[in-house]
Amino acid sequence: MLLVDDDPVILRVLELNFRLEGFEVSTAAYGAEALERARADKPDAVILDVLMPGLDGYDVAGRIRADVDLSSTHLVFLTGRAPDDAGSMRAGFEDVDRVSKPFDPIALVRLVRSRVEATEARG
Repeated sequence: MLLVDDDPVILRVLELNFRLEGFEVSTAAYGAEALERARADKPDAVILDVLMPGLDGYDVAGRIRADVDLSSTHLVFLTGRAPDDAGSMRAGFEDVDRVSKPFDPIALVRLVRSRVEATEARG
């Protein structure tokens, strides 16, 4: 599990909740760091803040999908944008789960667990 957010408080909340639920977790505070960690750790899932300086969540997600070793990684966009914001979901990412801030950490853990288990079941 890779958690990516430029807000240290949100990153810590995510990290604590996923660790408490038994996930192995690594974190990154910005896009370039997230790509380095994803390539090194090959996580089952990545939760990405959409709005970050430099490489935003969409940029990181696109690069993860383009990487043969990471293309099956489940992605979740975490965003403060309202679901009906114009352009809030970039084309090509309609299949990525989207969770709005503020978020329910327990519901987020359940979502990710269900997606990872479904991927594992497919083999």
